[in-house]
Amino acid sequence: MAPRGHLGHRRGARPSAGGRRRAHDPRGRSTVRARLPTTVALCVYGAAGLLTLLGLGWTLWHGVHEAGIALAFGGLVAVGELARWGAGGSDREPAPLGAAGALAYALLGEVGGRPTHHGVFQVIAVVVAAALVGAVPHVALGKGPALDHVARRVLTVGFAAACFQPLYNAGKLGEWVGQGPAFAAVIVALLVLTALCDAVLAAAMAHARTLWPFGPLLRDELRAMLGIGSAVCATGAVMALAVAVAGLWALPVFSLPLLLTQLSFGRYAAVRTTYRQTITSLARSTEIAGYTPQGHARRVAALSRAVGRELGLSTPDLAVLEHAALMHDIGQLSLVDPVPAGATAALPDAEQRRIALLGGAVVRQTGVNGDVAVVVERQADPYRDQPLTARIVRAANAYDEMTRGEGPTGPLNALERLRLGTGRDYQPEVVEALARVLSRGGHSLPPAG
Repeated sequence: MAPRGHLGHRRGARPSAGGRRRAHDPRGRSTVRARLPTTVALCVYGAAGLLTLLGLGWTLWHGVHEAGIALAFGGLVAVGELARWGAGGSDREPAPLGAAGALAYALLGEVGGRPTHHGVFQVIAVVVAAALVGAVPHVALGKGPALDHVARRVLTVGFAAACFQPLYNAGKLGEWVGQGPAFAAVIVALLVLTALCDAVLAAAMAHARTLWPFGPLLRDELRAMLGIGSAVCATGAVMALAVAVAGLWALPVFSLPLLLTQLSFGRYAAVRTTYRQTITSLARSTEIAGYTPQGHARRVAALSRAVGRELGLSTPDLAVLEHAALMHDIGQLSLVDPVPAGATAALPDAEQRRIALLGGAVVRQTGVNGDVAVVVERQADPYRDQPLTARIVRAANAYDEMTRGEGPTGPLNALERLRLGTGRDYQPEVVEALARVLSRGGHSLPPAG
C-alpha cells in the first residue's frame, strides 16, 4: 500500500533547515561509528591469524605428538569440511561435523585409557590443516568458507583447548574432579562456555559487517545454539568421552548421528529456500501485471528488514516482516484498473483497507504463514492499531513511494514528510530507525524504478 495523502504534523516538529541537517548529520557520524566495529573485526582476524601461525610453527618445530590420533581427528575434521553445506558462510555452522570433531580433539585427554600429550598449539595446527584440506574442493568451486567462520573456528577451538589441555596435562583436573561424572560435567561446562564464546564472536563479526545492533544479533546467536549448535556441542562431548574409553573406533560411530542431523537441516534449508522463492514469485505478480513498478516490492522488503534489525526484531519476526513486505501490494490485483505507478494515496481510506484485506485473503490461500497475512491486512490501519511489523512495512513502502522519480533531494524530502506524518500515519521510532538505516547505508536495495 502506498502512503496516505494527508500527513499530519508531529507535535513539536520543525520542518526547517534544522530538520534537513538532522537528516544529513548521521552520514558524517556513521563513518565514526563504523571505525569501532571495523577495529573489532580486524582484531578478531588478527588474533585468529596469530594463533594459526603459532600453532603451525610450534607443531612443525616440535613435531606431532601421537600422530595416529592427530590423523584420526584431522581426518574427521576434513570430512566434516567436505560435507559442509551452503556457500559463503551464510549458515551459522555450515560444517557441524568438522566443528564437533575439532571440539572433541580440543577436549581429549585419553584414548582407550591411555593419556594423550598433545597441547593447545597442536590442536590448533591439526584443526586448521584439516579444515584447509577439506575446504580445497569448495574453494575450487568458488564456494569456500567465509573468513568469519574460519576465524571463529580457530578462536573457539583455541579457547576450549586452552581451558582444558594445560589443566589435564598437569594432572590438576584429575585431582580436582577425578574421572567420574564430575569429569563429564566439566567437559560439558567447557563446551557451553565455548559455545557462548562463539556466539559472542559471531554477533561481533555480524555487527562489524552490517552495523546492526549488537544486542539483537547476540540474542539470535544464543537462540541458534538450541538448534544445530547444541547438536555440535553434545557430539563433541560424547566423542571426547567415548574415545577416552573405547578408543578411536568411537569416532565413526558417534559421527553418524550428527551426519544424519546435518542431512535433515540441509533438507529443511532447501524447503525454506523453495518457500521464499514462492513468495518472491507471488510478489512479482503485481509487477508483471503492471500494477506496481519494477523492483518496488524488493526494495520495500530489503528496507523493512533493515529497519526491523535496527529495532531489534528477532529472526522469526524478521522473516515474517520480509515476506509481508514482499507481498504487501498483492491486494492491488483486485483492482479493475491499475492505480498509476501503484500509488494508492488518492484512494479513500476505506478503499485502501479493502485492498489490504483482499491482499491478506490472497496470502492466506497460498499457505504462507498466517502472521504474514495479518501484516498485509493491517498495513492500512492507523499505526497505533498495527503490530510493529505492519508499521515498518507502512513506513518503508511510503519512503519508496515518496522517493520515486524525485531526484537527489528525494530521500531527504521523503524523510521530512515521514517525520511530519508521525502524528497519525507513522510511528516516530520506526521513522527514526529508518533514518538511521539510510544514513549508514546499512541495507542493500535494488535500484529505484
